Amino acid sequence: MELDEVLESRRSVRKYDDTKQVAEKDLETIIEAAIQAPSWKNSQTARYYAVLDKDVHNKITDEALPAFNAKSAIGAALIITTFIKNRSGFDREGNPENECGNGWGYYDLGFHNANLILKAKDLGLDTLVMGIRDGDKIREIINIPENEIIVSVIAIGYSDSEASKPKRKRAEDILKII
Repeated sequence: MELDEVLESRRSVRKYDDTKQVAEKDLETIIEAAIQAPSWKNSQTARYYAVLDKDVHNKITDEALPAFNAKSAIGAALIITTFIKNRSGFDREGNPENECGNGWGYYDLGFHNANLILKAKDLGLDTLVMGIRDGDKIREIINIPENEIIVSVIAIGYSDSEASKPKRKRAEDILKII
């Protein structure tokens, strides 16, 4: 798929075909695309936890996601996104290099996640980024280290419905050229 086609066709999907499983090979390809994103001083602090196991998936959706997100993740694999705290945006002594501090970790992970969801679309998969979740419960369920900040859960799978495109602003609505 051409980049413009990927950008135009990507949607947040809330209904997945539970008869089709995401392949581990595709997950690796998607994470390889995420890795290509830039990061603060090449710190590469993004981390991913892909959940294919049905029991772990059910535990996360039952105990760590609100009902509306749990329903939206049926039939999809889950990718938990995190970043290593106090590295991106910090000097070698652990001091923030500007007022953003760990904001740079979120920023960098956003770059990585954008690559992830676009590569997923390129491979024929759809995604939904979910930020409303119980990070402490997810940390407990899949044993995420304390030095990582849990940011989102991404549902990834094969769409079982046609998602419409919401209206987008135009460049002239948000761009100021000086």
